[in-house]
Amino acid sequence: MFETLSDRLDKVFSGLRGKGRLTDADIDATAREIRIALLEADVALPVVRAFINAVKERARGAEVSQALNPAQQVIKIVNEELIEILGGETRRLRYAKQSPTVIMLAGLQGSGKTTLAGKLGRWLKAQGHTPLLVAADLQRPNAVNQLSIVAGQAGVDVFAPEPGNGIGDPIRVAADSIDHARRTMHDVVVVDTAGRLGIDAELMAQAAGIRDAVRPDETLFVVDAMIGQDAVTTAEAFRDGVGFTGVVLTKLDGDARGGAALSVRYVTGQPIMFASTGEKLTDFDVFHPERMASRILGMGDVLTLIEQAEQAFDAEQAEKMAGKLVSREGFTLEDFLEQMMAIRKMGPIANLLGMLPGAGQMKEQLKQVDDRDLDRTAAIIRSMTPEERVNSKIINSSRRVRIANGSGVTVTEVNQLLERFAQAQKMMGQMAGSMGLPGMGPMSKKARGRQMQAQSKKGKKGKGKGSAAKKGGGPARRPVGAPGLPPGAGNPFGGGFPGGGMPGGMPGLPPGQGLPDLTKLNFDQPGDERPSR
Repeated sequence: MFETLSDRLDKVFSGLRGKGRLTDADIDATAREIRIALLEADVALPVVRAFINAVKERARGAEVSQALNPAQQVIKIVNEELIEILGGETRRLRYAKQSPTVIMLAGLQGSGKTTLAGKLGRWLKAQGHTPLLVAADLQRPNAVNQLSIVAGQAGVDVFAPEPGNGIGDPIRVAADSIDHARRTMHDVVVVDTAGRLGIDAELMAQAAGIRDAVRPDETLFVVDAMIGQDAVTTAEAFRDGVGFTGVVLTKLDGDARGGAALSVRYVTGQPIMFASTGEKLTDFDVFHPERMASRILGMGDVLTLIEQAEQAFDAEQAEKMAGKLVSREGFTLEDFLEQMMAIRKMGPIANLLGMLPGAGQMKEQLKQVDDRDLDRTAAIIRSMTPEERVNSKIINSSRRVRIANGSGVTVTEVNQLLERFAQAQKMMGQMAGSMGLPGMGPMSKKARGRQMQAQSKKGKKGKGKGSAAKKGGGPARRPVGAPGLPPGAGNPFGGGFPGGGMPGGMPGLPPGQGLPDLTKLNFDQPGDERPSR
């Protein structure tokens, strides 16, 4: 959603880089470009004015004029002011001292309240609560049925005594749900209320009646992030007519300009508490202002990526994998398939890569990533026998033909997968066997002795009079046994990226944020053996 805004801001900051000193004219020009970028993103005018004034005031201060890198300092200021506009700190739900905690959802029709009720119920269940969804939207056709289906998918209970479709009193249903929750030991009640296509007196009166009947601990205003400036008008009307304690943004995965997300908190004074980024029940999380600001400025969102990985990867499975590497059992295709399926659970690969710092510089390459290549790779591995998955060396030409026919791919694709897997397997074996992995115990005495011997030889060569260092000659040589990264090892599962590696022309991460140079690590191959050809 913020792609256009991110592109404009990136162009603005690109013009600042390389300047050792910023004049008032530079600051004014930068502020003007940022103002245009925000207005084009549909950010409300009062928000833009406050944001620009704060940035200009700080940019003319001592923290920029005395900075070693003024451009980076301006970016830091913009980032901090953006976080402030979005709410500053992450706001959490406030639970009642005595159960049940009542959460009321309010908003216009079509903003996604019913689906959000299911997402919130699933999230609360994962937090250790026992939520109850209440079908108090009795106007919209099939709203009660939809909530029942969503609740079933989320694995939570629903209270729906009335059929809906215009039948029943929503205020009485909401009031009865509290007593029902107490009897059935539910500690959180989520009330789904009716919406309208526009703001009217009947909508406000009904929402206010439900509010007075259940006395909610949290009233969440659900706003469609794609409606632009009208989101501010709607939010102000609900704030004055019903009142709310927090905002939930839905449809953040859309291609609209996203000004509502930057405007609604500042205008209403209420924090954004949750964000919905897709149609699935799992596409929902707590809203973190600092992470959203980081994404908008193209700095990535590594913390969210780590949290998604922790949810997708089973701790027992990871411990089992670490044990296999330590015991020299090796990395098999079966293990590779398990790891790949765990990555698949985290969501689209392009979205995951987009959370990395510097991803904004490779948007065109990320568009080439196709998640179906993971499915094809999984089909190839599943077409192998259990013995072939454990020992890929026995897969000869006739077996490769059989696997290709069974998985619906060509023999060439099978060959490419096996080649890349062999490279990845070799690298993991060298890392586990020679260096020792963090938390996996020390290296063997034999391996440690070989490493010390290699380092000793290297030190003696450096002290010689005819050393390359004193001659000033030649390119640096790779340490003994260092394999580096073999071609295609960046993407061992084959497809997705043309050529097997990262997309062509991908610039990689910005300076200072890249991966360590593996060629400078001192790998030591066990036994100094070379595989026979």
